[in-house]
Amino acid sequence: MNTSDFSFIFLGQSVLRYQVPFDIFHTINDIYENRRSELYPANKQLVGKIENEHSLFFGGEPNNRMKPHRYLPDDIMQWFQKKFLHYLDWNKTYDYKMHLNSCWVNEMKEHEYNPTHVHQGSLYTGLSSVMILKLPDSYGIEYSASEKPTNGRLQIMGNSSGQFCNTDYSPEVAERDFYIFPYDMRHSVNPFNGPGLRRTLSFNCDVDYDPIRNRSVK
Repeated sequence: MNTSDFSFIFLGQSVLRYQVPFDIFHTINDIYENRRSELYPANKQLVGKIENEHSLFFGGEPNNRMKPHRYLPDDIMQWFQKKFLHYLDWNKTYDYKMHLNSCWVNEMKEHEYNPTHVHQGSLYTGLSSVMILKLPDSYGIEYSASEKPTNGRLQIMGNSSGQFCNTDYSPEVAERDFYIFPYDMRHSVNPFNGPGLRRTLSFNCDVDYDPIRNRSVK
């Protein structure tokens, strides 16, 4: 597999950053913008303080909050699957079963935010992700400490500790960035000020594996 489109961040657990191809990026944005009235609202199963949260795919068991559906074409589903497979291969994870669980879009307006949280699908073990689909021209006024801007920032919090460890990651994201990290890595998104929209996609992928057997590098 071509691995020239990714970079690596280590926070005790791995965060891999990929760049989304233009055709996939534009197709996902077009689906959301042109078919949003058809999409299932995803608010009931999410923690975000965000009005517009809509599901593009759900492959879990039907429940009182969501029924199985898919608005993403085959080639895009295959692209996501390849990236999750690459993450697991990069992290030397073996003997697992992988299942694409769910995918949704968060579109934040001024003052909306995502509190610190973790993800899960049908399992507690798996991979989450964040894709940057649209950003406002500005995140607005930083009311203090403007030399270290945090408005609108994605914050990923690592599980490592001790001296010289990197424990927090707050990238200056760009459109077409795609980050993959484990379900149990805490993360959040800060609110911003002013006009414009901050649109992101998240995809959950269940991974059924034996964590004891996978501790040793083969």
